[in-house]
Formats: sequence, C-alpha cells, structure tokens
Amino acid sequence: MRVLITGGAGFIGSHVADRALERGYEVAVLDNLASGRQENVPDKATFYEVDVCDVDSLNAAFADFRPTHVNHQAAQASVAVSVRNPLMDASVNILGSLNVLTASVAHQVERIVFASTGGAIYGEVPESTRADTDTVPVPISPYACSKFAVEKYLECFRIEHGLTYNVLRYANVYGPRQDPHGEAGVVAIFCNRIMAGKGIQLNAMCISGDDGCIRDYVYVKDVVEANIASMENRIPDPVLNIGTGTETTTRQLACSLQEHLGKSVNVTPSGHRAGDIQRSVLNGDRLTELLGKSVPLDQGLGETANWFKQRST
Repeated sequence: MRVLITGGAGFIGSHVADRALERGYEVAVLDNLASGRQENVPDKATFYEVDVCDVDSLNAAFADFRPTHVNHQAAQASVAVSVRNPLMDASVNILGSLNVLTASVAHQVERIVFASTGGAIYGEVPESTRADTDTVPVPISPYACSKFAVEKYLECFRIEHGLTYNVLRYANVYGPRQDPHGEAGVVAIFCNRIMAGKGIQLNAMCISGDDGCIRDYVYVKDVVEANIASMENRIPDPVLNIGTGTETTTRQLACSLQEHLGKSVNVTPSGHRAGDIQRSVLNGDRLTELLGKSVPLDQGLGETANWFKQRST
C-alpha cells in the first residue's frame, strides 16, 4: 500500500503517518506547513511541501509518488476562523478537497479516507441523545458546511468515477502534538496555559458562568486506528462516527487537566462564542463494535498532560 496523507505534518495526520509506517505502508506526507510542522513528518516518509489549493504541484506529487490510497486530513480546521472568514474556509476545505478528489481519480487511487466532522456537522444534539450517522446533518458554521459538502462530492465521485471512500466524522479529537489552535484544540489551549500558570477562559454554553459547552472528546490513538482500518478496507460503513458517546463539559475538562498537570489556575467565565454548538455528543457504538472500546477520557488526558509536561522541561 502506498498512502499519501494530506495534512500529514499536522496533529492527526502525523499520527496517521507514524502508524501507517508501522503497518508497513509506503508513506508520503503532503502539507503546506501553514499549521503543520516539519518536525512531525516521520523520517521514513516522503515529504511534499505542497498546498492542496495548488493544482499543478498537487498533481506533480501524485504523479511522483503514485499513491494507491489517499488519507485526506488537510483542512482549515477552526470553527471560529470559518465564521470570520467563510471564503477562505471554502477555498481550502471545498476547492482544495475537490483538487484532491480530482487528482485521486486522474491517478487511479483505489480508496480515499476523508476526515470530516461529527463535532460540528450534526448541529445541536438534544439533551440525553447522541447523534448517529443517520441523524440529518444541520451544519450551523461555514466549517461544518464545507465538510458536509465534501462528503456529498465524495458520493458524486463514487457514482461518476468509481472512487471508493470512507468518511470519518470526528468528535473533538485531542492528544499529543495538538496545537492550541481553534475550538477543537481546547485541550491543548488549556494545557499550555495551565503549565504556564495562566488563567483559562471558560466559554459559556448559554450564559456566562455556566459549565460550558458539552463535547465528546476522542483520543487521537482511536482516530488513527479508525483511519488505518479504513485504508485496509476493514470499515464497511461509508460514513462512520469517531467518538465515544461520553459527554464532558468544558468545566469538567478544565478541572481534570489541572489535576493531571498538578497546577491550579483561575477559571474566568466568558460568554457564548459565535459558531459554537452548545451540545455535541456522537453515537460511537458502531466504532466500538468494529474496533473495540475507545481510550477512556481520564487515561487520554493523563497521557496528553504528560506529553505537555515533557515539552516544558
């Protein structure tokens, strides 16, 4: 298997690259290094410093590496940024993805795995429920809209060109190497600030002073295994939720991280942030059925906290 990982110098993509090499794949990383880091690229991977919006360079990388599989992680991944700049979000997440799909067809890629969003695509998930893949998406941010659009393009490319795909709808992914960038990086943001002894801001679910938004946090190791299983054709579902089904408030997250890091800081209440969903929890039963139980949040946060501690020494 020859797998090209777009965004492979980033948080999730670099972990996928590491695991793919462990599985014996030939791996190429394609990344423009806008948010990814060169240091995250494994030594044994071929590296192309290419933007998915650069059609000519993208096709040249495909022609040079000749991938059998594409793992498409590259994205503008911040809900807040998408609200401020929806045109930029669409140019990367829709047009850039179309470039990847078109190149995959032109270079006869066997399968593409697409990193979508479960944390944003379903919209508000009612209390005491979990969003399933048959839940009708109600995207309320440009980021969610762009991800959902690419899902639909993938089905179009399957029908028109025979391009086989898996869509993985991520909950809120966290773990080592995560950059403190955007809402999806709240664990990294909190870790950085707690380690520095700085206060943290708790964005409200509804009104300032409440416990904050409710999220489903999934550890990066579980996300990686879902990507590997998809590329190995062990995921029969065209669309799969990658989440735990466990809800956690922002306040609970903040308290747990302070405990794991061994430091206490001021927690300042703040108002509701534009584009934020109040409650997002995914039904991860099918993921558990296919790949086993997910890493418990407390264990994952402990491993993540230890990584941040090691970086600070």
